[in-house]
Amino acid sequence: MKHLFGKTGQWAFITVAMAAAAFAAGQGGDEAARGERIMNNSCLGCHDLRPIQTQAFDAAGWTMMVNSMIEKGAQVSTDDMPALINFLVRSHGPLPDGAGKAVLLNRCTICHDLERIRRHPSDAEGWEDTLSSMLNEGAMLTDQEFAILVNYLARNFGQ
Repeated sequence: MKHLFGKTGQWAFITVAMAAAAFAAGQGGDEAARGERIMNNSCLGCHDLRPIQTQAFDAAGWTMMVNSMIEKGAQVSTDDMPALINFLVRSHGPLPDGAGKAVLLNRCTICHDLERIRRHPSDAEGWEDTLSSMLNEGAMLTDQEFAILVNYLARNFGQ
């Protein structure tokens, strides 16, 4: 949390506030596409998508991460920060804590962003059917991970 103080911290606070305002205003698909383009151009030049897919930060966490990447040389303009943070929160944003969180981040995000998972709430039986379908598509879940994930998804993304 030391980045929340001093010059970087002031920028982080402003960026979080701007991203939150943009998110609350319900920016449309153009804003999401812009955020994804910024991520692709600014982030994927140094690393692949996996480190992004497995984080699940909120706006403050993504802001701190992006600021740390800028300090390491990532090229993100001040004007692009809100769109980037907004996209990261929406597509790779926070998840509730629980035993299935790590399974979801390490298995499901190989093919799906978190926004897709949030858009399809279901009960335990529905999630079990969905995960069975994913196994048929090549998802790699152990029996133990399957059970943990069904419970996690039904509890946190149920109907």
